[in-house]
Amino acid sequence: MRVLVVGAGGVGSAAAGIAARRSFFSAFVIADYSLDRAARAASADPRFVAERVDASSAGNISELCRKHAITHVLNAVDPRFVMPVFEGALAAGASYLDMAMSLSHPHPTEPYRLTGEKLGDAQFALASSWAEAGLLALVGIGVEPGLSDIFARYAADHLFSRIDEVGIRDGGNLVVEGYDFAPSFSVWTTIEECLNPPVIWENGEWRSTVPLSEPEIFDFPGGIGPVECVHVEHEEVLLIPRWVDAGKVTFKYGLGSEFIEVLRTLHKLGLDSTAPVRVGGVSVSPRDVVAAVLPDPATLGDKMTGTTCAGTLVRGLGVDGSPREVYLYHLVDNEWSMREYGAQAVVWQTAVNPIVALELLATGVWQGAGVLGPEALDPVPFLDKLVEYGAPWQIREGAA
Repeated sequence: MRVLVVGAGGVGSAAAGIAARRSFFSAFVIADYSLDRAARAASADPRFVAERVDASSAGNISELCRKHAITHVLNAVDPRFVMPVFEGALAAGASYLDMAMSLSHPHPTEPYRLTGEKLGDAQFALASSWAEAGLLALVGIGVEPGLSDIFARYAADHLFSRIDEVGIRDGGNLVVEGYDFAPSFSVWTTIEECLNPPVIWENGEWRSTVPLSEPEIFDFPGGIGPVECVHVEHEEVLLIPRWVDAGKVTFKYGLGSEFIEVLRTLHKLGLDSTAPVRVGGVSVSPRDVVAAVLPDPATLGDKMTGTTCAGTLVRGLGVDGSPREVYLYHLVDNEWSMREYGAQAVVWQTAVNPIVALELLATGVWQGAGVLGPEALDPVPFLDKLVEYGAPWQIREGAA
């Protein structure tokens, strides 16, 4: 296996640090728009090579794949660049993995009731091209989406005879010293998923609703405790129903009331917009300005304390036909991830999953062609390998 990682930010750098401890690949190229940043990530292992890349150019991606005879492309840049990286990998004959899918576009007249172009629609539209080429595009294989989808498939295969609802619930108690507001993940992506119309799967169809709606208090494990969770747009709702029979699928993010209020203020002021505006003699996207004035999440690890939790709540009938509710989850303590890998908890928790997936593909344990989500594949080898990587998962029985 010859791997190209596109993006050497927080997640890409964390992925490099995790891969440095494994031996399943023969080449590992780390590419970024900044060659210096790529070189810093590549310094994790003498086997790694740094390159410069323009992730907005499918041709540049293809060229880099051919230069290094790449077999698998791991997309670690933000969702704006999904399609050129996706298309560049296909053109070069390389399989592909990402942690976020192609962008959505709200319904033009009824955005809070009807779906427009959904997350991943542009990728699934090319599924036949990938299948005909005998190549795999494994989409949404981070932690959420990714591990959360694998939890849903595991529950369907091993814990339930009927699933009434799959509810992804993400939360934490991370605190960043010295900052009143400092998102632990890409603020560009955070704004995108939190302020777009969320999608819900129910009664055999997708519908949209109001952003940050239907608040609930969810009691997270690992000492995190109760956190207010609200609907946000996320890939699991678009992926899980394709392979798991569930009456309803939702995603709620444990943002907390302060974070929710900040997002609502950004939206009210138009600072979430990606459309350029003229400021003096230059054009600038308001969202890019917000991202520029906030700290880079990859640099916050040594100022951060607490734990992050990603998990999947499943309700229905157990294998014995009795009512059952479980929460399958994964915890990462920031002190541990910083000590062991030098990466903050959220980016490490995201990055470990595509590296596990790459190893399963390299060894032939996972196989496939076309555009597939994680829940299309056997969850047991993945969950076993996650434990081997030192990142165990857990199950909590009963209501939160």
